[in-house]
Amino acid sequence: MFKPLNRHVQIEFGAEKTNETTTGILLPQDFKPTEERYTSAIVVSASEDVRFSESIEKGTQIIVDKTMVEVINFGDKCINVILENYILGIIS
Repeated sequence: MFKPLNRHVQIEFGAEKTNETTTGILLPQDFKPTEERYTSAIVVSASEDVRFSESIEKGTQIIVDKTMVEVINFGDKCINVILENYILGIIS
């Protein structure tokens, strides 16, 4: 079990979109649409020293800066963490 420390929050993202269009036009496999810098994520757990930890319990939906997400590959697991400074808001 992973426990974030030092003001980090463990998050999960929703399912990624596939390269499909509603018009039936096929896109090349290497086509990458322009990605937004910000996205929503779900809180898995948070460090006890996060300043607003009482507001982000497990399952809370938040908006984060995707460029600041750190991906930790450890063994057969992939863990996403973000520093509290890059959480921009809470979706209620």
